[in-house]
Amino acid sequence: MKLEKKNLIVERPYKSVYKTEEGVVKIFVTDHPKSAVFNEALNTVKVEETGLDIPKLKEVTQINGEWALVIENREGKTLEEMMKIDRANLEKYMSDFVDLQLKVQSKTAETLPKLKDKLANKIRNLKVLDATERYELLTRLESMPKHTKLCHGDFNPSNVIVEKNGKMTVIDWAHASQGNASADAAMTYLLFALHDQESADLYLKLFCKKSDTARQYVEQWLPIVAAAELEKDIRLEKDFLMKWIDVMEYE
Repeated sequence: MKLEKKNLIVERPYKSVYKTEEGVVKIFVTDHPKSAVFNEALNTVKVEETGLDIPKLKEVTQINGEWALVIENREGKTLEEMMKIDRANLEKYMSDFVDLQLKVQSKTAETLPKLKDKLANKIRNLKVLDATERYELLTRLESMPKHTKLCHGDFNPSNVIVEKNGKMTVIDWAHASQGNASADAAMTYLLFALHDQESADLYLKLFCKKSDTARQYVEQWLPIVAAAELEKDIRLEKDFLMKWIDVMEYE
């Protein structure tokens, strides 16, 4: 299996992603938890089993002592690239993006981890919030309705491949869970808002209209989801996320 620099698609501190003849290869750094690699593999297979058409897991292997996932390759551009190149058609792209998210959320995934549990664990372990703030967030989280819809966890245009025939495919299921669709929408809104508030507002408007969901209901999830994301401890995002965590406003 040749991992050539010219075929490097994505590079992160903990992983590198290559396009090869065998498929897309995600190779993780040596100190990345083995459990996280196998968890992503298992999540991907569980999503496949919902009947959703996604790039399939082909192999879990080791390359030069580092764990790697080999996943089916789907040729095309990311929706993020298309949105940037063709800004004039942003609303159409965003409409298609929301339709795809609703298609994902139409699936149930009762064998995946529960989103509520994941969010609660992250909030409990936060050190940047005091005990009172954590308590308020956990109380709000516990009061939110429990669902078993398929949630991606990182649903953004960079994780959507648009093939030559126009078909859109969702990739990167490392954070997949079962839970409330509006919580997943809140995460997507924050991912947009971090870089482009106009796109974030357009996204939320279309999501609420197409799913017949009150905007206020999605907004109730924002401080919860923002707090959970604080665990990443990325400086730029930390300052942004802290603005959303005024729990007293959402009592």
